[in-house]
Amino acid sequence: MGHDFFSSVFLLLLLLDPLGNVPVFLSLLKDLPPARRRHVVLRECAVAGVVLIVFVFVGDVLLKVMHLSEPALEISGGIILFLIAMGMVFPRPPVVDTDAPPNGEPFIVPLAIPMIAGPAALATVLLASRQAEQPWLLVAAIVVAIAISTLVLLAAGWLSRMFGKSGLQAMERLMGLVLTAMSVQMLISGIRIAFNLAPATMP
Repeated sequence: MGHDFFSSVFLLLLLLDPLGNVPVFLSLLKDLPPARRRHVVLRECAVAGVVLIVFVFVGDVLLKVMHLSEPALEISGGIILFLIAMGMVFPRPPVVDTDAPPNGEPFIVPLAIPMIAGPAALATVLLASRQAEQPWLLVAAIVVAIAISTLVLLAAGWLSRMFGKSGLQAMERLMGLVLTAMSVQMLISGIRIAFNLAPATMP
């Protein structure tokens, strides 16, 4: 993910995919009153943010315990991001149970995890935690990305009315195209490091 703050925020936003989560949130929270719906969105986003931040500080320990090298992480991370991007460009029906629990309110699963803090976001934070010279810069990027995602999800009803289902899908596909390019770059970087290849020269 690199050390640049804004690129980190941008990549995290692509992985958190708040626009893609709008229909699922609307479906799961449709029976709640507006005030309670806002409370649930704030709580679930906060839980997802805490989980991602915890991974910043335990990530290096986990990687050392599992004996994973940086090239392996970059290549596997690139593959995961590529699959996520393909799902955004060519969306499928969500494999999420949208039936509300007995109390009418989902808790942590499936909203905070895996809808917001999904496997791709967690894997990317793990990789970034090993590369980052200043972990607090990564934490700040997570906080900003979660804050923006929270604002988008709080405005889910308004966004759905304004852009409609097709408009939201078009924006998500555009984000998927950008994520595709980023995932391919991650794969190239990982392969280059693993095989000691010289970086390609720009024309």
